[in-house]
Amino acid sequence: MRKSEPVYECEVIHIDVVNAVRAKMPDENELCDLSDFFKILGDSTRAKIIWALDESEMCVCDLAALLGMTKSAISHQLGLMRRENLVKNRKEGRVVFYSLTDDHIKQIFETGLEHIREPVDD
Repeated sequence: MRKSEPVYECEVIHIDVVNAVRAKMPDENELCDLSDFFKILGDSTRAKIIWALDESEMCVCDLAALLGMTKSAISHQLGLMRRENLVKNRKEGRVVFYSLTDDHIKQIFETGLEHIREPVDD
């Protein structure tokens, strides 16, 4: 059974706090971009790819074998992730290897994984 959420009726607005927070708030475009960034992360296939690339640079064929998917499906997901700057690639002959763009992606992913592995207090 879920506890009902408390309802608050504000009688005092701490305008100094509101104004201080408002002054630091990112602009609407940045918040939209951030929301889009998390939407890209919010797909289990892409999460698996990020996890794999957090472990090692890999090519499409390796990722397809690891995840039991087609090369086309993996390539599609990598394309989306590359456009959103989550992954980068490099060519070695005819083979294209993928890796995470930078340590920010690694940290965000690892922090999220750490968070969901924490025990939940009821």
